[in-house]
Amino acid sequence: MKIAVISDTHTRGNSRPVPKGAWPFLESADHIIHAGDVLEPALLDELAALAPLTVVMGNCDAWDVHEWGARETAEVVLEGIPIAVIHDSGPSSGRWQRMRGRFPRARVVIFGHSHLPFVEDRDSLLLFNPGSATWKRQAPTTSMGLLWIQDGSVEAEIVPV
Repeated sequence: MKIAVISDTHTRGNSRPVPKGAWPFLESADHIIHAGDVLEPALLDELAALAPLTVVMGNCDAWDVHEWGARETAEVVLEGIPIAVIHDSGPSSGRWQRMRGRFPRARVVIFGHSHLPFVEDRDSLLLFNPGSATWKRQAPTTSMGLLWIQDGSVEAEIVPV
């Protein structure tokens, strides 16, 4: 199973459109996860037309994203792998312990907010931030993520877009 993971798109009309390089990954995904700061619910309509979509609220999202269906956190099980999603995981110091405490059954916790890609898999908890596909800030490039689930295992990949 291929899961496309995107976050911090900050799209509003023609401002910061999702790059063309991201669409092949989104279009071929079995499931899409957006880790917040969508801004434009129309993007969620586009993504949901491609694959089942899980989305959480970001600190910049307004009520219209909540009305679309985004909540503070989300938890899904895909191919037997429990995945939790939250926009802001807090400071990097103590993040692993904080996320394990908040989502004790999760194998994967996806988050955004910092725009910095991050992958750490230790002690049966994979922490995964795909970065931002539209606004790199201090990251080396804009990016998104892919999760690959097969035979009960999961691997994460950051993809520059």
